[in-house]
Amino acid sequence: MAAPAVTKQAGTPAPAAAREPGPVARLRSAAATPPGRLRAAGAALAALILLFGTVAVWQSAHRSRAAGQVVSASGPLSQDAAEIHRRLADADATAAAGFLLAGNEPAEVRARYQDDLATAARLLAEAAGRSGGSAESQRALAELNQQLPRYAGLVETARAVDRQGLPLGGAYLRYASDLMQGTVLPQAQRLADAESARLDTDYREAGAFPWTALALGVLALAALVRYQVLLFRRTNRVFNLGLLVGSLAVLAALGWLMAGTATASGDLFDGRVHGTQPLRRLDGVRIEALQAHTAENLDLVARGSTDKYTKQWDALAGKLNGPARADGSLGELPIDAPAAAAGPLNDAKQQYQQWQDRHKDAAAKNSAGDYEAALQRTLTAGGTDTADAAFRAADQQWAAAAKAEQDIFARATGGVDGVLAGQAVAAGVLTVLGAAAALRGIGRRLAEYR
Repeated sequence: MAAPAVTKQAGTPAPAAAREPGPVARLRSAAATPPGRLRAAGAALAALILLFGTVAVWQSAHRSRAAGQVVSASGPLSQDAAEIHRRLADADATAAAGFLLAGNEPAEVRARYQDDLATAARLLAEAAGRSGGSAESQRALAELNQQLPRYAGLVETARAVDRQGLPLGGAYLRYASDLMQGTVLPQAQRLADAESARLDTDYREAGAFPWTALALGVLALAALVRYQVLLFRRTNRVFNLGLLVGSLAVLAALGWLMAGTATASGDLFDGRVHGTQPLRRLDGVRIEALQAHTAENLDLVARGSTDKYTKQWDALAGKLNGPARADGSLGELPIDAPAAAAGPLNDAKQQYQQWQDRHKDAAAKNSAGDYEAALQRTLTAGGTDTADAAFRAADQQWAAAAKAEQDIFARATGGVDGVLAGQAVAAGVLTVLGAAAALRGIGRRLAEYR
C-alpha cells in the first residue's frame, strides 16, 4: 500500500537552505571576493583621506580665526586697555601739575589733562563695544565709566576752590587723586589684565600645533603606501597611477600643513616675543613712573601735612630702580627690548636718571623748609631744568620705544590669518583630489575583473 502524499500547506516557511540570503550575508559574500575586497579597500582609503582633510581644514580654519583675533581684536584691545590705564595715570599727574602752577598754568598743560580724559573716555566706549562679552572686562568698564566723571568733577572743584584762594582746594585734589589711585587705576589694571589674558588665549589657539591632522595625514599616507605594496606583490605592477596620485596629494597636503604651521608659528612668536611682551613691560614701567610723578607733585600740594606721598615715591622709585622683575623694571628694559626700541630706551634711561637727581635736589630743599625752591626745582612754567621736564623727556622716549614695539607686532602678525586660511583651502582641495584619485585607481583595478 502506497504511503499517503504529504501536502505542503500554504504559508509554511521554506527550509533555511532555500531562503534568499539577507543583505549582510550578501555583503559578506561580496567582500570575500577579490573585487569586493578592492571596493572595501577603496572606500576605507577614501574615507581616511577625507577624514584627514576634514580635520586639517577645521584646525587650520580655527587657528586662522584666532590669528585674525590677535591682529584685529584682542591685540588692539589689549593695547587700548593699557593706553586707558596710562592716560588715566597721566591725567592724575597732569592735574596735580596744573594745580601747582595755578595762575601760571600753561595752556598745553590744561590741554594735556583734557586730552587724557577725552582719549580715555573714547577708548572706554570703543572697548565696551568690542570686549566680546568678557564678564571681567564688562565689570571693569562699568566701574570706570561710573568713577571717571566723579574724578573729573573733584578736580574741577579743586581748581575752582583754589582760584578763590581757599586752602580746601588742595584737599579736594588729594581726594580726587585718592579716588584715581585707589579705585580708577585698579579697575583700569583689571581691564588691561582681562584683555591681556584674552590675547594670550588667542595666541595659544593660533599657534597650536595640528597634531590630530598630522597623525591622520601620516596614517592615510601609510595606508596608501601599504596598499600599493600589497597590490605590487599580487599583480607585479610597480605603480597604480590613481593610488600614486592620491599618495602625492596627501603628501602635498601634509607638506603644506607643516610649512604653513611653521610660518604662522614663527610670525606669531616674533610678534609675541619682540612686540607684545616687551610692550607690556614698557607699559607697566610707564604707568609706575607716572604714579611716582603724581606722588612727587602731590607731596608739594600737601605742603608737609602728610608723608604719604613721600612714601609712595620711595616705593615706586624702588620698584623702578630695583632688580629685574617679571612685569618689568627700568634695569631690564634695554636688555629685553627689540633693536628698534633699544635706542629710545637708552635715551629714556638717561632722562630718567636726571629726573631722579632733580627730584632728590627738590626733596632736600623741601625738607629744609624752602618750599618755593623745591617747587621751582620740581615744576615751573616753561622750565627745562626741572624734574617735570626730565620726566616728560623720558616719557617721550618711552613712547617712541612703545611705537617701535607696536610696529613689530603689526608687521609680524599681519597676514598670519591669511596663511592659515590658505592652508585650510589647500588641505581641502588636495585631500578631495587624493580621495578621488585613490577611488579612480581602485576602479581601474576593478575593471580588470570584468
